[in-house]
Amino acid sequence: MTIPHAVRTFIRANNSGDIISTDSIGGGCINNGSRVVTSTGDTFFLKQNETSAEDMFLREYEGLMALHVENGPRVPEPLLHGNNFLLLEDLAPARRATGYWQSFAHQLAELHKNRKSRFGFDNNNYIGSTAQDNTWEDDGYLFFGQNRLGKQAELGLKKGYLSSQDMDRIERLIGKLNQLIPEQPASLLHGDLWTGNLIADSQGNPALIDPAVHFGWAEADLAMTDLFGGFSDEFYAAYTEANPLTSGWKERFPIYNLYHLLNHVNLFGLSYLGQVRTILNTFV
Repeated sequence: MTIPHAVRTFIRANNSGDIISTDSIGGGCINNGSRVVTSTGDTFFLKQNETSAEDMFLREYEGLMALHVENGPRVPEPLLHGNNFLLLEDLAPARRATGYWQSFAHQLAELHKNRKSRFGFDNNNYIGSTAQDNTWEDDGYLFFGQNRLGKQAELGLKKGYLSSQDMDRIERLIGKLNQLIPEQPASLLHGDLWTGNLIADSQGNPALIDPAVHFGWAEADLAMTDLFGGFSDEFYAAYTEANPLTSGWKERFPIYNLYHLLNHVNLFGLSYLGQVRTILNTFV
């Protein structure tokens, strides 16, 4: 893809010379990523998407800024954004260092200790390329039921992926969330915490990318770590030591992950619908 003029101007203005090469970086399902190399030897990471919503990269910029918390996980410094691009610090990923999982567990626990009295975020943002409604709510059950499960289900019905029976069962699940999930405070969440969004930086230390930031239930962040591949057992042991959870936390993971699976149905099609229905069969 063509390098935006604003990116070239920014790099020159910050004494990094001219761009001499770009290397495509795979792994993203939504955006195109590339490592930009300059004449001074500096490198940057550039995300681009010519068809994205105009504010998608602005919202990611805001999310990364929000994740800069004391003793929390490292995130790339967001440098410049436009309607179809986001320029970031290049973390130059390397192999994981010794103690990687324990370090990340403690850092994530610290992130989750940043709390508010309400659930949501200052702006709506995106989960993948799907709009994510972060309207502030006092009640966590209302927030998760209405702004998460409800919105994805409505979109799935509109697209023709969900049946009226699916909708009925999702509504019944929403109605019993307070029986299935213990009360939890509104914690600062990464929001899209699958294995692909946790990397090692140039020193092998944990770093988070591609957030869908909001204040929600900490267990929901943990649940997604188990959805596509799973994290090390060392991680869960260290996290629960640093931030103890109510018993049965792992059995609740499918309820939280229903949000992400519904989003995958809406983004990628019916191949994820079986997992959605299995969860509904279990809890409704």
